[in-house]
Amino acid sequence: MTTNGFDGDVRESVHCAGDDLLSAALGLDGLRGKPPAFADAAAPTPQELRRRAIHASWNGIADLGPLGGYGRVYGAVPDVPGREYQAFARVPGARSPHRVLLQAPDAFDARARCLVVAASSGSRGVYGAIALAGAWALPRGCAVACTDKGTGSGYFDLDSDSGVALDGTRAARGATPLEFEPAPVAGATGVAVKHAQSGDNPEADWGRHVLQAARFGLAMLDRAYPLQAPFTPANTRVIVTGVSNGAGAALQAAGLDTDGFVDGVVALAPNVHVEGARPLYDVASEAAQLLPCALTDARYDATPFARVDGAVPPPWLARCAHLRERGLVDGADREAQARSAIERLRAGGWDEHAIETAASSTRFDLWRAIVATYAASYLRATPATMPCGFRYAAVDARGAAVAANAATRATWWSDASGIPPGAAVQLLGGVDASSADPAAPGIDCLRASWTGDDAAARALRAAVGATRVQLPREDLPLVVIHGEDDGLLPEAFHSRAYIGALEAAGREPAYWRVPHAQHFDAFLPLPGFGDRHVPLLPYGYAALDALWSHLADGAPMPHARRFATTPRGAASLEHAALGLGR
Repeated sequence: MTTNGFDGDVRESVHCAGDDLLSAALGLDGLRGKPPAFADAAAPTPQELRRRAIHASWNGIADLGPLGGYGRVYGAVPDVPGREYQAFARVPGARSPHRVLLQAPDAFDARARCLVVAASSGSRGVYGAIALAGAWALPRGCAVACTDKGTGSGYFDLDSDSGVALDGTRAARGATPLEFEPAPVAGATGVAVKHAQSGDNPEADWGRHVLQAARFGLAMLDRAYPLQAPFTPANTRVIVTGVSNGAGAALQAAGLDTDGFVDGVVALAPNVHVEGARPLYDVASEAAQLLPCALTDARYDATPFARVDGAVPPPWLARCAHLRERGLVDGADREAQARSAIERLRAGGWDEHAIETAASSTRFDLWRAIVATYAASYLRATPATMPCGFRYAAVDARGAAVAANAATRATWWSDASGIPPGAAVQLLGGVDASSADPAAPGIDCLRASWTGDDAAARALRAAVGATRVQLPREDLPLVVIHGEDDGLLPEAFHSRAYIGALEAAGREPAYWRVPHAQHFDAFLPLPGFGDRHVPLLPYGYAALDALWSHLADGAPMPHARRFATTPRGAASLEHAALGLGR
């Protein structure tokens, strides 16, 4: 198939007994267990890779822990047989493709024809929205179209010159179309990551990826259900949804949909860049620089992940002195420097809830990983031209770069999140191993890529500017949801800015604010963390229910609201804690 931007073949697969659409027949118990093993670790089958990718995507997004209430308080994982259709698609001008997928349930509801379209969260692969879009849509007879939006886990191994084929298996350059295939460079070693090194700025095209996935979905519905064809926006309800980056992609698509292709949107914790608001790169590079020092303040002594065995991590203490030397904080001692860092964050728009919850992202070194990936993407880097001396490589048990073996390479597509570290691939470079704060040089360099005035900084800011969202058509039903404790994408910079732009245009958007919800439902099983928070996914399901009632039954659109939530504490989550009512 070569029309409408779809490259090459469409792969069709059947998923019924022992291999369904929603969980690859793992069910909720299987999803809660260990990743499914490969019979041959070096050469897993497409079916094994798919099952493991679905397992990883569920566990990367949902709280499946024993206290989280999934399957009891909200959500379910029933068996949903059906077929899948996958292809590589390409938006005009892109060097690299994005993967598109349609899941067509056998029990498709022909009387209420429905296509739910979703982009993956974070930088995940094509199943990265399954815990939201798939879990809500497939059991009710809706088909689901997905895109990895030009990111994903189709890592290319420069040592073996191999990448990921359409079926998820590894293949050599030139043997078959690959999910990501950087230009060959003599002597290159390590790992190439599509989000960082595709040569594109995929974030600027996320909305186009979503709309192209929707068109692919409709075309594949014609193939899946020929007696009901044709499927068009005029006779099939098209709902777009997503979490995090996937939600940002949904809002981008809404802004580009001037023809009324989309019938409604539900966006959870969107990474959305609004004119006049601070974009992710600005906020995250500042966080990478200032938060380690800010979190040394005594007010965070009881904050989850802010201490190691009751003590402040030594590199965070060193960060305060480093910032003082560079004139980025004031104060003669560490306590005063920490207060100064907090004041700078607050002046930039951070609130106390976001700073406190961001201790988890800081402890896990997510800021540096995210900003390095996005800087490379914005600068259209190749594996040889990563900014600030960074690179990606497989590592051994001591953290030294090595050539990956076949068994390691085989897990990348199913296990990786799309942003190293993870799946035995590490972010290397940009460090001074002799320093008490080894990460500081790379982080300073990444921050200067935003604040500087050289050609690279100007190019990066221009690339970020290309990601700005347009407002949707006035009559588009839309629900935006954000946790008030979000420490990765604080609502002030994203949802609140987007809602403010809608209100300034005279709209009355449905904005659902969720106290005690933060960004990562998947972090809630971690000790001491879930005690303080409620999950965000239940509000996504509830918003999709409300949107469906509006579209299918003519019910009024939900209004803006702020929920009365209660942290679950040390006990199991109960429905009353969500404030959703019955």
